Amino acid sequence: MNRKLAIIIEVCILSGILTSAGCYKPTTYPELDTSIDYLPIPVRQSMAGISVEERPIMYHLIGQGPDVIFILAAIHGDEPAGIPLTKRLADYLQQNQQKLLKGHTVLILPVANPDGIAKNSRLNAKGVDLNRNFDTENRINNKEFGLPPLSEPEAHIIKLLIKQYTPDRIVSIHQPYGCIDYDGPGRALADHMAKYCDLPVKKIGAQPGSLGSYAGITLGIPIITFEMQKNDSNLNPDILWQRYGNALLAAITYPEPVD
Repeated sequence: MNRKLAIIIEVCILSGILTSAGCYKPTTYPELDTSIDYLPIPVRQSMAGISVEERPIMYHLIGQGPDVIFILAAIHGDEPAGIPLTKRLADYLQQNQQKLLKGHTVLILPVANPDGIAKNSRLNAKGVDLNRNFDTENRINNKEFGLPPLSEPEAHIIKLLIKQYTPDRIVSIHQPYGCIDYDGPGRALADHMAKYCDLPVKKIGAQPGSLGSYAGITLGIPIITFEMQKNDSNLNPDILWQRYGNALLAAITYPEPVD
């Protein structure tokens, strides 16, 4: 608890005891300031749903500002480097809330495809590529991409999170192409993030039924496909954070710089 707030609470309790005994006349104090400068920003962890094999899909919601940023990782289960990076991001935001989160809310989904991670597979437990399972105009209906669209619970959960929290921008962390791709109106955000890491901006193109196509083109939300390097899976969280942490923070503070 903030020390100033704790002292005020102690004074109020003592005042109530003395007043009831008839030996103290309370002084009128100004109303307690409960702004962001004194009280911590809410940090909530919730289960969004379960995977095909009934593994929980958890997310963090940090902050309470109107500007919402959705950051997710491991929609492909053989691209695990984003998991420790997003977890480090959640820890960092909790420790630096007042500095970074005024006006922002950050939604973090560290493991979008837990069954794929368990099997080290790009696909989910039913053999479907979740990043081709969204309902888009360029979608292809087949067994690998899912029949019909949003046939997979993991993709459906991502859609529901977008619907519930209406993010202003999205960052989906991938491997192994080593670039910052974007869809929809995401070019300015991509350029901004590139200032804070060594990854170049590269337009790969909207893939059929992808989250980029769904969010960026169908919904018009700026979305980044943050393609880390293949070998990043071998790095410890500290090095990953050194390489990419500021780029993720830049996505949060955008268009303002990271201090």
